[in-house]
Amino acid sequence: MTQDYPSLQGLVCPLPLTHNDTIVLGHGSGGKLMHDLISRHFLPHFNNPILMKGDDAGLLQFAFDGQKSLRLSFTTDSHVVAPLFFSGGDIGRLAVCGTVNDISMLGAQPLYLTAGFILEEGLEIALLERVLTSMEIAATEAGVQIVAGDTKVVQKGKADQLYINTSGIGVLYPDVNISGSNAQPEDIVILSGTIGEHGIAVLEARGELGFSSGVKSDVAPLNRIIADLLNSDCRVHVLRDPTRGGLATTLNEIAQQSDICIFLDENSIPITPEVRAACELLGFDPLFIANEGKMVVIVHPDDTQKTLEIMYANPYSENAKIVGRVQTKPERRVLMRTVIGTTRVVEILSGELLPRIC
Repeated sequence: MTQDYPSLQGLVCPLPLTHNDTIVLGHGSGGKLMHDLISRHFLPHFNNPILMKGDDAGLLQFAFDGQKSLRLSFTTDSHVVAPLFFSGGDIGRLAVCGTVNDISMLGAQPLYLTAGFILEEGLEIALLERVLTSMEIAATEAGVQIVAGDTKVVQKGKADQLYINTSGIGVLYPDVNISGSNAQPEDIVILSGTIGEHGIAVLEARGELGFSSGVKSDVAPLNRIIADLLNSDCRVHVLRDPTRGGLATTLNEIAQQSDICIFLDENSIPITPEVRAACELLGFDPLFIANEGKMVVIVHPDDTQKTLEIMYANPYSENAKIVGRVQTKPERRVLMRTVIGTTRVVEILSGELLPRIC
């Protein structure tokens, strides 16, 4: 990818201002409404340097008696997916993998999780057992232990069968400095595989597609791929999993954190024919569809081939592709060369696309 990329500075119209007096579903979409909710209401109350970094996990540092500081990655996540089971996964696997992945995106080895359960009166014990078994299998695959938890029961009609909150902690690999604020000009943007499977699989499980797509959710733990990259000294600058809000929203977050521009090549973005067909039928842009087993890797250009070779060796990233590169201007923007050769601005998700998907 050596072509020159244009600048569209000054040609972008701002999104219209929005105002809500009550919470709407779009506030949980991962897009602009959610970002506005967090920045206007949560951050003023919880403002601190760790939280303001804006990464998937908080970086905690401790020093004891003059020893080298211990660096930890800490995160929490709540899972309210409906339905509880879908092709390729379920709420239990989602809860474990989602938290493992968020810990890992700082360049950390996840170690321990906690799990809190909100159970609705009337939930079948057999269904709960299926979820717990799935969590056990996912935790074993990721190499983590669930070491603490909590259980609450609410009256029938006060929840949707089962909600799960997971928190997790991990130790950063030595000398690693990975953050959404670390993208550098000329860095290469790699996507670990095809996008959109999770959102489409959940939608089909709800019976809302109107046809059978055969798409399975990509929900998976990514920590072992990341360990291989970091143990091979690849100069990875940014890691991020494009969950709610999809690839477009995730790349916009990185562009804003790093004050750079990310330029994409639409022809290079991997999308299965099944997901593309479903999106075309429903009028969705696959760039905004949630994923639960994919990641963006932004790496020094000289380490691109080594990074790809390592990713190809893992079944969860064997379809990794270069999808773009980092440039300096226009700052805080994502641009894309389309399949017809034009250039368009890729915005953050502005409202609600698929509610209750993670």
